[in-house]
Amino acid sequence: MKRRTLLAAAATTAAAASLPNTAHAATATQAKDTMNPTALYRSTARAQLTALRCGRITARELLDQVLAHHAKTNPAINAVVTLDTDAARAAADKADQHLAATGRPLGPLHGLPITVKDALETAGMRTTSGSPDLSDHIPDQDADVVALLRAAGAIIIGKTNVPTMCQDIQTSNPIFGKTKNPYDDTKTAGGSSGGPAAAVAAGLSPLEVGSDLAGSLRLPAAYCGVYALRTSRGASPIVPTRGHIPRSAGWLTSSDMITLGPIARTAEDLDVLLDVIAAPAPADRAGWRIDLPAPKFTRLSQYRVGVWADDDYCRVDSATRDLLAQVARLVRAAGARVDDSSRPVDFAASDKLFQRLMYATASATATDDAFAADVKAADALADDDPNALYLKSRTMRHRDWARADEDRQQLRAKWADYFAEHDILITPAAPTAAVDDQTSIPTPQRYITVDGEKRSYFDQTGWVNLAGPVGLPSIVMPAGVTKTGLPLAIQIIGPYLSDRTLIAAAKQLAAVLPAPVHPPAFNA
Repeated sequence: MKRRTLLAAAATTAAAASLPNTAHAATATQAKDTMNPTALYRSTARAQLTALRCGRITARELLDQVLAHHAKTNPAINAVVTLDTDAARAAADKADQHLAATGRPLGPLHGLPITVKDALETAGMRTTSGSPDLSDHIPDQDADVVALLRAAGAIIIGKTNVPTMCQDIQTSNPIFGKTKNPYDDTKTAGGSSGGPAAAVAAGLSPLEVGSDLAGSLRLPAAYCGVYALRTSRGASPIVPTRGHIPRSAGWLTSSDMITLGPIARTAEDLDVLLDVIAAPAPADRAGWRIDLPAPKFTRLSQYRVGVWADDDYCRVDSATRDLLAQVARLVRAAGARVDDSSRPVDFAASDKLFQRLMYATASATATDDAFAADVKAADALADDDPNALYLKSRTMRHRDWARADEDRQQLRAKWADYFAEHDILITPAAPTAAVDDQTSIPTPQRYITVDGEKRSYFDQTGWVNLAGPVGLPSIVMPAGVTKTGLPLAIQIIGPYLSDRTLIAAAKQLAAVLPAPVHPPAFNA
């Protein structure tokens, strides 16, 4: 699939979608698809589930549509890397038989064919996390979140691509190769949930579960033009994380910063999946339940909205600045109170704390020899050495971690003070639209360009990492396009456990923003 072919098709639609009053052509297309059973796979997850429950289509028929689309579309994108058609067809037939015999669906995701990120252990299905060491790993137990999907009646058809052990913000690995951005194959799909985001964008799956430590869920969503929710995390996550690799296969613990969350083509579909996966870990279910607060508001005019459009610490490009200005105008025009001057935290201090905590938690799976070498190297470094932050954070003593954790709680308190006066905060999702694919270049040599300025490769995740150290919920949603047809996105951050309010805000914003532009592969 050549770059100019992809861009020409995307840009044709982009021209019509660049103004706030543009009719939502994508919504109209999906509405027609719900009336056309042969194209139902392109509809929202909610529409597909309704058709399945009402008998307009069987689970087997819908699965066959998805598999046919996969055969035409996936080879050029490489989003889905493992496919188990026999098991999927058997599960679909079982779902159809159950509905015919009982008149009741298996659960809220009855018969819906979906893919699962290759970092989530899936019983009986190859799960590699992109690592050659796990190339033959077939788990005998589902990750907790995969078990929730199955219990809800979902049909798991295959696994989506990730960087090796999820340790990159672009998606490529030695087993399966590179996942391409469905809008432009010279651009990255992001990482580590690049395969999941590309699969949803291209119509290969209506829903996905991604994982997010350093923007791994939301950056790919921004680059691929879909919605993603980083769910709230306090002492425990609201979506169970056991069975997520790169914690070693079979480990019962996970990072104290990682969250799992839904990826979808609409905000409404985020709700569909959140209802299923927001649940206590199995050991806690006898006494605990997750009861997220209902959305606070029904209209955009009711919100007190903060807007943080740019910052010297992580400058955004002109297209992103223009996007944030347009969003602020639309929110004001809808009657909301907008504050574009207050800041909840110091960006630089927050980012440094995030890096320290991330490097510390990532060291858990290092081998004894590798960790010993890191300790020796860290002890030899001066505090102002360029490598000191990484190595000294990775090898910090427990006392130092406890102090850093106290800093995290203090940072949470600052965010709580901010959200006492604001309901949501809108920021950029990334400094730019999807950047050039650089998976063939060693990471230390990679960089991004922002308005002609060469910048750190890891600046891509600066904005999404604001929510990371403090466990706040955060949505990335498509909000416009560049002149070349690439998606542009915004981020919405809210107070702890305001996940449903954020989804409601995304729905209300979607009604006044340009309609998302689907990639050419979606309509293949």
